[in-house]
Amino acid sequence: MKHHTIIGRLGPADTVTVAPTRTDTFSTEINFVDGDHRPGFGLGQALDQLRSLGLRPSETAVDLAVLAAAVTAADTRISRSNDAADEWTREIELNVPVQNPDLWTSLAPLIRTTLNFLTGDRWQVYFRPRIAAIGELASAPTKLCTATPTIVSLFSGGLDSFIGAIDLLASGQVPMLVSHYWDGITSKHQVYCAEVLKKRFAGTTVQHIRARVGFPTDIIEVDSVEDTLRGRSFLFFALAVLAADAIGSDTVVCVPENGLISLNVPLDPLRLGALSTRTTHPYYMARFDELLCGLGLRTRLENPYAFRTKGEMAKACADLAFLRNEARNTMSCSSPASRRYDPDPSQRDPKHCGRCVPCLIRRAAILEAWGADDTPYRIADLRARVLDTKKVEGQHVRSFQLMLSRLAQKPDRARFDIHRPGPLVDHPDRLKDYEAVYVAGLQEVGRLLQGVRARPQ
Repeated sequence: MKHHTIIGRLGPADTVTVAPTRTDTFSTEINFVDGDHRPGFGLGQALDQLRSLGLRPSETAVDLAVLAAAVTAADTRISRSNDAADEWTREIELNVPVQNPDLWTSLAPLIRTTLNFLTGDRWQVYFRPRIAAIGELASAPTKLCTATPTIVSLFSGGLDSFIGAIDLLASGQVPMLVSHYWDGITSKHQVYCAEVLKKRFAGTTVQHIRARVGFPTDIIEVDSVEDTLRGRSFLFFALAVLAADAIGSDTVVCVPENGLISLNVPLDPLRLGALSTRTTHPYYMARFDELLCGLGLRTRLENPYAFRTKGEMAKACADLAFLRNEARNTMSCSSPASRRYDPDPSQRDPKHCGRCVPCLIRRAAILEAWGADDTPYRIADLRARVLDTKKVEGQHVRSFQLMLSRLAQKPDRARFDIHRPGPLVDHPDRLKDYEAVYVAGLQEVGRLLQGVRARPQ
């Protein structure tokens, strides 16, 4: 087991002595500012795009983005298998320079609770004043504001975020789409989907803020990197808040996510860990909203699809013909590049695997909405042969089948299952709705899996 401390620096002049709370920690310093006092690692990219539109976020929103970048560095570059005693729960300490350390320190317990829930680790967060030489990290625009968005919407390049953008545009909203990426596959789908939206809704000016936020594999001297990425939505939310704060006027951040994935009830005991993410869980989103309120940032998160399945989202899309035509160009898969080293060159191209949990939910949704699915999947026909549950090809299929079987035998378990991923204390009057979307989402996948055979080979 290895305890890690990430010390954030703001340029070469930031040489303030920082003493970690533990003497046995493995300490890493990361400079989040380049030589021109511009935030690095993709944050400056987002700020530059906002500035080009005549928009400037507050320094508090910038500090939130820097904190999120530090979280991302730790989450993606500290190995669970090598550095956690139980091969899952890491111990991580962050020390971040901010403009108002007293305010941030007062919110440290809330931040710790939020991150612990989100990633399943043990976090400690500490704040210190920025050095005087830094001043403001968000440069003042040199032009008048040219953007008039009415809402900010997360835009991952997946099917849900594409539906969310279509619905907003069709309703007369002017969304600013916010994306972050690290790999070229994600970037490609985000760019394509944004461009076809702009063409389809040519009468509305759609702004798309994109930031490539990530860290070199050697930024922390460890034996391996981490691919569970449980903390990614903290960064996603922070970038969206950066844009919303720059727009002002209590701008809402739309988080388009279907209710089944948002709850993400583990299908089996193994999924309580790496495979059961909490990126849009209601408890996590409520804590993030609480953090925004405490920071004085006048924006909030809102998931308009919290009580809809993915199939219901697709079927009710405001422009179903457009969605049906372009759905194949969205990316939902959790591992589209899983065959990049395949001996057969024809199998190396990134595409949906067709058998992971996001792919199965996607396939079920398209079947529900319009039946014919022209998305290219590696496993094109789930019924063509018996899927081996000892291999990845059949593991998630079997997990769904077992959960559906347990639910059929004991339907009342659903009202208990929905609490397994985390508390639903912020919405006590919506428990029946959470139960309903959970059951409906599983049944949707169940219809996809009728006739599919999966067993150990």
